[in-house]
Amino acid sequence: MDRFLIRGGRVLSGEVKVSGAKNAALPILAAALMVPGKVRLENLPYLNDVTTMLQLLGRMGVGVLLDDTGSVELDASSLKSVIAPYDLVRTMRASIVVLGPLLARAHEAEVSLPGGCAIGARPVNLHVKAMERLGVEFEVTDGYIKGRAPRGLIGGKVLFEKITVTGTENVLMAAVLAKGESIIENAAREPEVTNLANCLVALGAKIDGIGTDTLRIKGVDALRSGSHRIIPDRIEAGTFLVAAAATAGSCTLTEVEPKHMDATL
Repeated sequence: MDRFLIRGGRVLSGEVKVSGAKNAALPILAAALMVPGKVRLENLPYLNDVTTMLQLLGRMGVGVLLDDTGSVELDASSLKSVIAPYDLVRTMRASIVVLGPLLARAHEAEVSLPGGCAIGARPVNLHVKAMERLGVEFEVTDGYIKGRAPRGLIGGKVLFEKITVTGTENVLMAAVLAKGESIIENAAREPEVTNLANCLVALGAKIDGIGTDTLRIKGVDALRSGSHRIIPDRIEAGTFLVAAAATAGSCTLTEVEPKHMDATL
């Protein structure tokens, strides 16, 4: 197996440009499935999970155009598949975030459980219970979650029994195109959730309470084309800060958002 061999005892110093946050990028990439047009995203990190998500979107019929500046243009004018197959998502736990967008756009979705695990083995059941409140019917067969909403999604009230970031993101995206108003209580408040909500608003969604634990969403008929910038990765930034401090070094970070790093600072 691969391993890192680290020879310590050196002072670490220098300047680092912080990458875009993977945990913000993945749900925002998935959100592009909801837009019958083009979405441009900036500050995209180049990581395996991001590459896998782009491959998954491409297999679903989304046009993907990457450039060398860390930006991507996605065109989901038409979808040709609502299936997230095991061979693509087996190593990407965040693959579940395509469930909400697919149900919102196509009213059906078939997503492989990460690792082929049973539904109770991870908090995926929180996603299912929450989206059932929006009128989705689910079955789990052969390692896949299959969801259908023949009459479309209907606004409802969701109270998470425990805080879940991806659960909040999934229901938020689904509710954006649901009929009527939806309320999400005990919602996650992480910066990545806020970044997703702000992206959705830029694309035409109506969301109140962004940054709080109660989100109110008024469903819209459709989202529109637009652009958005992925927030910097606070975990990466914190890692470099701690490394510099631990070695009595000096580190300058660029492309960082200090307000997202209160706990670290």
